[in-house]
Amino acid sequence: MNRLHAFHIPVMGIGFTIDTPLKVAQYGIDSVISLVDDILLEKLRKMYSDNFGVPYQEITDKMDDFRAKRITSYLNLIHDLVEKKFEVLKQVSAEKMDAIYTYVNMLPEHSSIKADFKRITSDGHNFAEVKNWVNKNLKLGIIDVNIMTKVDKDNYLKNEKLPVEYNDAHAALRGFANSKLNSSVVLSAGLNPRLYSYISQFEDFYPNEDGDFKKKIILKVSDYRSALIQGKFLAKKGLWVSEFRIESGLNCGGHAFATDGYLLGPVLAEFREKREELKTTLQELVQQEFLNQNRVFPENLSIKISAQGGVGTHEEHEFLIKEYNLDSVGWGTPFLLVPEATTVDEKTLNRLVNAKEEDLYLSNISPLGVPFNNLRNNTKDAERDVLINKGRPGSSCPKKFVALNKEFKENGICTASREYQHLKIKELSAMGLPLNDYEIKYNEIVEKSCTCVGLGTSALLAYNLDTKIEGEGVSICPGPNMAYYSKVMSLKNITDHIYGRDNMITRTDRPNIFIKELYIYIDYLKNKLESSKFSMNKKDEKYLLTFTNNLSEGILYYKNLFEEAKNAFQDIKEIVLKELDKSEKILSNINLEIQNMAVLN
Repeated sequence: MNRLHAFHIPVMGIGFTIDTPLKVAQYGIDSVISLVDDILLEKLRKMYSDNFGVPYQEITDKMDDFRAKRITSYLNLIHDLVEKKFEVLKQVSAEKMDAIYTYVNMLPEHSSIKADFKRITSDGHNFAEVKNWVNKNLKLGIIDVNIMTKVDKDNYLKNEKLPVEYNDAHAALRGFANSKLNSSVVLSAGLNPRLYSYISQFEDFYPNEDGDFKKKIILKVSDYRSALIQGKFLAKKGLWVSEFRIESGLNCGGHAFATDGYLLGPVLAEFREKREELKTTLQELVQQEFLNQNRVFPENLSIKISAQGGVGTHEEHEFLIKEYNLDSVGWGTPFLLVPEATTVDEKTLNRLVNAKEEDLYLSNISPLGVPFNNLRNNTKDAERDVLINKGRPGSSCPKKFVALNKEFKENGICTASREYQHLKIKELSAMGLPLNDYEIKYNEIVEKSCTCVGLGTSALLAYNLDTKIEGEGVSICPGPNMAYYSKVMSLKNITDHIYGRDNMITRTDRPNIFIKELYIYIDYLKNKLESSKFSMNKKDEKYLLTFTNNLSEGILYYKNLFEEAKNAFQDIKEIVLKELDKSEKILSNINLEIQNMAVLN
């Protein structure tokens, strides 16, 4: 099914897009729900069941397979409510044309459906004809789900370890697989072999003879090599990747999976050039496995390519689609300022509106040990700091979704928890380090924040739901792009902005998407260099030089791209080329510094 819109709303945090489909799917807009927090999903299922008069039976944690059942029940409820909303929208009458106009007006300008609608309504409304047209042409947005593959905690019942299919990510996958949804699971955060193998147990992930799937797989990746490795692993199980979703390594919201200096432009160019090769490679492997399983192999399997991370203007959006032949572009961070699309409590919304560049930074607060885009002075970090100042650092860890560290306990502890930090500080104290070294190590331990709770709390606050267990601290993870948006927007505002009918950015100093990402990577490299300064080994040296060389190649690619660009970025071409020259000099100095340090160490 072809998308009506040229953008999608990616998953954001745990709670920020938890009910986005219920807000936007009736307008044909695709979005993604996080499946991390089944406790939050259950609370929202109760709320929506009450709101819409749907019978509700609580799924308690005393029931067998409660996590998967909660996820299935929530997704089924959202599916049913979205379908009902869409049916109401399609009830065409003299009194009920506004919703149809809202739907059609949001579509891109070059949409053939938009042109067709204008044609059939140009001489007034023949309601029978309009109704027939609506039923034939308007489509629901897709309700996709996201699973972070590494957030796959073992689970126990009375100190007895449960089988692997009860692990968190496995149960989330089963919850989605058993749901009514006809959509995709977005797998992010890298390869989890056990989880990927588990997908093959669900018939919905295999195509019928016409090549149609009930459930599809989308892989979120930040480079081609990762896409190929993961795609081949799945293909050998007979599983087809329907879409590769390329995300900027660092110029994104949430967790940032830095590549070895591979920039978005060159990465997208590699996908464009190798798209057919990728398809052929995976097709051969899937075909072979279908033969082994006595399945009929459909000839019309296709692969979509989409991208996300840092896009902020209509010109950038159009350029990405045309230059790299993309099927869709993800717009995440700006949608946090659109209450008609995402769920953000009012206080946090105001903080985002007022956020400047210096308020948005790449932090080490995530218990997953992955760099995390953070909003300075958010209320969850403030909550953490109060506990540190009281001499009781660490969270009470009420949800334990990232209790993955097994240093001290076989069944895992979260590195943001009080239990872990107490044990780690005790271990640190016994090392007898000089005060300065002790303080550095101590801060590394206590800076971890309880994000698995904090990233969902905003939804509870927004809907006045009970936060007794979670507390009121909110973590939020916008990308650096947030600095350039400074007002709350309607769904019409943001879609008009994406399609060039309006401009929601009032500042004139926003850097181009590629330049912004380049400088974030350079800052990241400088920090890596700083931390290796006094103890650089051969491995560090190799990593830093590879990183620098990849950035240098990226700059060269961008120079050619902007010099040859005929129909895009004309008004900023000169500025961009100057910035590329400047960054080339910075990298040259960094390269020299790495070599000098290697000699000294």
